[in-house]
Amino acid sequence: MFSQKIKFLILFFFLLIFGNVNSQNKSVLIFNANVIDVKSGKISKNQAILIENQTIKNIGSFKKLNNLAAEKIDAKGKYVIPGLWDMHIHIEGQDLVEDNKALFPVFIAHGITTVRDAASDLGLQVLKWREEINDGKILGPTIFTAGRKLEGLNSIWKGDLEIENEAQLTQMLNYLDSLQVDFVKITENTLKGDLFLKSVIEAKKRGYLVTGHVPYDLTINDLASEGFSAIEHASYLLRLGNDENLSKKGILSGTLTKAQAEKDFLLNFKQEQAIKAYSDLAQKNVAVCPTLIGGKQLAYLDENNHKNDDFQRYLTKRFMSNYQWRIDRMANDTPEQKQQRKDRYQLIAKQLPYVQNAGMLIIAGSDCAALNTFVYPAASLIEELGLFQKSGMTPLDILQSATMNGAKFMGKFDKMGSLDVGKVADLVILDENPLLDINAVSKTAGVFTKGKYFDKSALNQMLEDAAKKKAELDKSRE
Repeated sequence: MFSQKIKFLILFFFLLIFGNVNSQNKSVLIFNANVIDVKSGKISKNQAILIENQTIKNIGSFKKLNNLAAEKIDAKGKYVIPGLWDMHIHIEGQDLVEDNKALFPVFIAHGITTVRDAASDLGLQVLKWREEINDGKILGPTIFTAGRKLEGLNSIWKGDLEIENEAQLTQMLNYLDSLQVDFVKITENTLKGDLFLKSVIEAKKRGYLVTGHVPYDLTINDLASEGFSAIEHASYLLRLGNDENLSKKGILSGTLTKAQAEKDFLLNFKQEQAIKAYSDLAQKNVAVCPTLIGGKQLAYLDENNHKNDDFQRYLTKRFMSNYQWRIDRMANDTPEQKQQRKDRYQLIAKQLPYVQNAGMLIIAGSDCAALNTFVYPAASLIEELGLFQKSGMTPLDILQSATMNGAKFMGKFDKMGSLDVGKVADLVILDENPLLDINAVSKTAGVFTKGKYFDKSALNQMLEDAAKKKAELDKSRE
């Protein structure tokens, strides 16, 4: 009897160990696919993609690879692209932990398999989620995060690491080291230009990518000369069509207000001067994350109040209550101010083809956040790409901005960002060809990520589950 128990236990552990190995090594073949090479724009028709251990092992004919896979998925002649990257989001709100977590599958349902979180008051929680997603404990997009960002004292943003001298800067950088953040973000609400610049220099010394806003008492060239990695928001590019040094001098002397500087940037903008500046920034390897959608939503709020937006079925009342502050701030705008917002947005959007042609790296990001009015998680990236196309960018350049460019920027292009052998198998099946019209990225038929395939039915179920979770959270807070 005892011998039989021993044999049973040995057999049990054998099946447990080797069963898990087989599960992890399960091979999947996606066949009958039109595979898009985002590097060149070439479409390879009727291809099969062999996936093992969440890695692309081979791409070739179905006949060649048919016998190598345990599971087969017929792409039915549809188009396969790498998973999309949203390179600027904020997972924020100490009172919105469950609200944010419920939205992770919504990103997957929109074909977004990687995000870059640009810091928030939920930085520590986001770092925890980053690891849980990597370990397969929860489903969501791969997260790269700044954790918490550097700012000056008494910043309006919650959760900032506030500094007023170099000793505190060192302390906060040490803290970010301990968190193992993926990059450093710096903003300028109260942080003075000299300490802002020192923050860039010291973070770069530690090997970090450094991104952020641009203070009025610095120029973009000041930052670029010290290795600034990326400008967050294309609105700052309007400065490059002006004499930035003159504006900086006026701000420092007190003869120019920030409001007047912004007005000057718009009214005195010189396109040729900006184009030259874009080329200079490209030479210094400075990228830009445009985030057009936020400015567009606010500029045209008088034409679209968003009350009938279907996406709101996934957002809790508490989440959406944060949208009101920007609406209230604009409530008393004059007709002239409303038109100026639209003119400013159009000029910013117009810059993208010039930036692309100058050789700057454009990384697509939405800036979706609870505090960013009607900039919806996941859905806003899809709309952002549509705005890129309206600006004059080509579908291929846009697709690159939302796939390989993000991977390049993060130093991960050897492992992610394109459909190549040896890379992570994050891919999206689309009903239509995005190289003809980038809006095809909204026609998601299936997503493969984290070693699993989700067909259209499964993606729809993710959305339904998110809507149910929203309703549950709302009810629990009544």
